[in-house]
Amino acid sequence: MAIAVAHCCFSVLSSTVKFRYSVSYHRRLATSTSTSQASLDALSPKATNDKKRALKSCSSTSPRKFNVKKDPVSQKKLPGRSKDEKSSLYADGISGRGDMGRPQSTGFKSFGTQRKDREEFQLDLREQQVEPGNLQDATFLNAVVKVYCTHTAPDYSLPWQKQRQFTSTGSAFMIGDGKLLTNAHCVEHDTQVKVKRRGDDTKYVAKVLARGVDCDIALLSVESKEFWRGAEPLRLGHLPGLQDAVTVVGYPLGGDTISVTKGVVSRIEVTSYAHGSSDLLGIQIDAAINPGNSGGPAFNEQGECIGVAFQVYRSEEAENIGYVIPTTVVSHFLSDYERNGKYTGFPCLGVLLQKLENPALRACLHVQSNEGVLVRRVEPTSDANNVLKEGDVIVSFDDVHVGSEGTVPFRSNERIAFRYLISQKFAGDVAELGIVRAGRFMKVQVVLNRRVHLVPYHIDGGQPSYLIIAGLVFTPLSEPLIEEECEDSIGLKLLAKARYSLARFKGEQIVILSQVLANEVNIGYEDMGNQQVGFLCPPYNLRMPIYSHVLKCKNSRF
Repeated sequence: MAIAVAHCCFSVLSSTVKFRYSVSYHRRLATSTSTSQASLDALSPKATNDKKRALKSCSSTSPRKFNVKKDPVSQKKLPGRSKDEKSSLYADGISGRGDMGRPQSTGFKSFGTQRKDREEFQLDLREQQVEPGNLQDATFLNAVVKVYCTHTAPDYSLPWQKQRQFTSTGSAFMIGDGKLLTNAHCVEHDTQVKVKRRGDDTKYVAKVLARGVDCDIALLSVESKEFWRGAEPLRLGHLPGLQDAVTVVGYPLGGDTISVTKGVVSRIEVTSYAHGSSDLLGIQIDAAINPGNSGGPAFNEQGECIGVAFQVYRSEEAENIGYVIPTTVVSHFLSDYERNGKYTGFPCLGVLLQKLENPALRACLHVQSNEGVLVRRVEPTSDANNVLKEGDVIVSFDDVHVGSEGTVPFRSNERIAFRYLISQKFAGDVAELGIVRAGRFMKVQVVLNRRVHLVPYHIDGGQPSYLIIAGLVFTPLSEPLIEEECEDSIGLKLLAKARYSLARFKGEQIVILSQVLANEVNIGYEDMGNQQVGFLCPPYNLRMPIYSHVLKCKNSRF
């Protein structure tokens, strides 16, 4: 029944589609590493999950202490998981929901980095990299740099320590004012970032100023004046049209020098972002994007940057599907940083919506025209909870009419998902909604804010919080922990709560007993693990009455 309902619903729980992890998949980055080691949501949780698994980041990472899973393009080593889980790969930071335990052959990949230690690799002969040709001496190529990042990721299963250090490489480009742009997954969990210019043999230390996980963009700065000598920043162009020529530049696998691939714009629509588990505007191209390309620019024929390469779609049924973050999303990221001094993120409306294609349903709701979407559920932590009600029909957003399929006009003779309008706003902005309630039309105003996740996709600050008492290890449930532990070991009941429950208030989190460190004081509890014991509520009192007789610390704090 839940799946049937999900097929007719889509959610705007955030300005982008939200997908969460399925039972079997692995993180794939678009950066390359070396040996040192949807929301209007998709129409069903299963559909979202299937799509997300196909998405992979375009970076390549170095081998860690884990089992190896080879990819046809990058042969990237991945953290060890269960056997079932290894049958599916996904882009860095993907999260999908539904259809748990069913491996998929498709997968989006964020391709940004390549492994420096690979002794061999397989290249898809259908993806041919073209020689720079007449672009060889183009000055804008000199604005593209190679990124070297050293990562130290947290160990979510053992939250008091970190995983083994590893390195990766990706691409970035100059935007002026001493700053560079790259992908967020290229510098995730960074401990050191260095960049090197084309034709130079010196690496310069870079600093991460802002990291937009949901839009997969990071802003870097380099203090060295020598690095910027003679540099010319790139000009950001406008959104391209279909069939416009596009050139992708970066430092992918296959060599150490700059690489150029060519193609055309295939499609422009709201796209699932693998790393941020969000849905924002994306440009689909057929130019080859390989590990190491992540963070590199895509140019039009005038030499203007039209976006940032960040992921590809891999499937047995599809080929030559790469994705570029458009300059509209890039400009939103930069404007957000300039306005707030930090990146605050894309806002959401905070409602679950259903299409109104059925004439009988429209008649029941007294909607006269073929437009509008039905509010099925309102997120408790959103401002919409004070304005909208279940059963309302949203027919316009800032005077833009919303179609019965949840789409709005886009450019000439095109339509795009309703959530695109939300993504054009900033956190704290006010949107005017035209709604039909009990047959009466009215206009209401809603403040758009970032979505509050009951189970976070990324941990702020990088290191997860935890509490150890009497050998019992407690930690908040998070998507990285689910991925690391393997969904099979989490349990269906806890996974269902993580997938479909909404936060009732800001700061609420699910607290689990992740494991028990055997000791005479906890005899009888040694085999327990990954079980929910309570909720973490402001002011961060850990509520776990089930184990209070063992811990004698019912009001212990994190």
